[in-house]
Amino acid sequence: MKKNLSHREKLLELAKIYKIYEIKNYIKNKKNLTSAQLEHILKKNKVPIPTEINKSIIAIHKKKVTKPFINVGFFIADFFQYAGKQSLKKLINIFNNLKKIILIFIGGFTKFYFWINKTTINILNNAYNFKVEEKKVNKFVSGFIVSACVIILVTGVIKVQNFFFSDQDELVIINKKEVVKNSIKKEAVKKPIKKEVVKKPIKKEVVKKPAEKKQKEIVKEFVLPDLNLKTETVLSLFDDVEYDLKKVRINKLVKPIYFTQFPKDLIEIQSVQLKKETFIKIVLPLVVAENEKILNDRYQYKIISRKKMTNEKEKSWLRQKLKEYKVTNGSMKELGERMDIIPISIAIAQAAKESGWGTSRFALEGNAIFGQWTWNGKGIAPLDRSKEKSHKILRFPILRASVKAYKNNLNTHKSYKKFREKRAELRSRKRTIQGIKLIHTLSNYAQTGVEYTKIIAKMMEQNSLEDFENVKLTNSVEKKELNL
Repeated sequence: MKKNLSHREKLLELAKIYKIYEIKNYIKNKKNLTSAQLEHILKKNKVPIPTEINKSIIAIHKKKVTKPFINVGFFIADFFQYAGKQSLKKLINIFNNLKKIILIFIGGFTKFYFWINKTTINILNNAYNFKVEEKKVNKFVSGFIVSACVIILVTGVIKVQNFFFSDQDELVIINKKEVVKNSIKKEAVKKPIKKEVVKKPIKKEVVKKPAEKKQKEIVKEFVLPDLNLKTETVLSLFDDVEYDLKKVRINKLVKPIYFTQFPKDLIEIQSVQLKKETFIKIVLPLVVAENEKILNDRYQYKIISRKKMTNEKEKSWLRQKLKEYKVTNGSMKELGERMDIIPISIAIAQAAKESGWGTSRFALEGNAIFGQWTWNGKGIAPLDRSKEKSHKILRFPILRASVKAYKNNLNTHKSYKKFREKRAELRSRKRTIQGIKLIHTLSNYAQTGVEYTKIIAKMMEQNSLEDFENVKLTNSVEKKELNL
């Protein structure tokens, strides 16, 4: 993305790429929208905003020099939160008691002072049988009373400190390491109980279901903004969130971590295997997220297609999807063929081929990872382009926009009709959508034709990309394919 683009221009660019017709209509009617209004409409259409700052950025610098300052910030925030919420009643009680004590102290102090004064004078006069000067006695008594007040004040401060910081809740807030230890101890205590429950299969199912729900609620999306992240920081983030491709291949689950751009120094990684794994870790969640969005639309499409009568909201949704998938004749069958997923193995292999595993100039400067051409839009001119040609490589504000455009290209362009027909055939036969079964239909994607598809198929095989075909996001909801 160009650095001189304003925030509003970036939002308008996103609206064009994601084809948000609501914004397009406002612009067509010459109605100016503020940046806040644009962000609201984009978020409503589930379009990621590039300037969104996520909490996971703190986790990136956990091992850096800034960790002590972050911990101090957490300590101060937690203290005031506790003092504001937990100790308000205690403070009110203390102030009420202090008010009563002050009134009693003021009322009785003078009487107590003069009584001590006179009593001391009388005792001394009776003991030694002579008059003692009242000024000297006043100094002695005042010193004694002041000392007593200081002792009482210090004792009161200690009591108040113990009053506030003796609760277990406060220790949990300030010392987070103790929380981890306490949670481990609690789990250790619960383990023998779970072992007894395992013997009864009915109770075992009851215990597992709420645990799975809690895990889904904890998972959140991480959108990494345009911060020119370095590869070292990215790898540190992967370690912090325990992002391991081996586990993804086995469990078929990937965390929703969305990078807006590639690290600028990705090419400096000497290990080819590490470079490839880093590239796959960045691209995989983006492709899976777009596929799940398509599956949600497809699920809604199947529900509406079963109905004999549709309401205005459903009709409006269908009209929007017909425009999005460029179905000009209004055919619902054609819409069903186009509204389907792209095999993840093909998407990753093509992205790797077209972007040089995320190190090409087009990928680093314009977030273009699929090498899509343009003659009208904003793009980057290839250095080896002949004078006769005028095409450019299409530029995108964020990586996910490039994946979105790639998906739209395969699902709408006439050059990939065979791809869509073969995919629809697999659907009708209830077969799995696999890249190895569809790659031969994409010979029109590059000028080299069949040779290009052979290269992509070889990349899929060498890097075992078919292992990612059925991968889902950890926070996704499983929806079965409905038959019409």
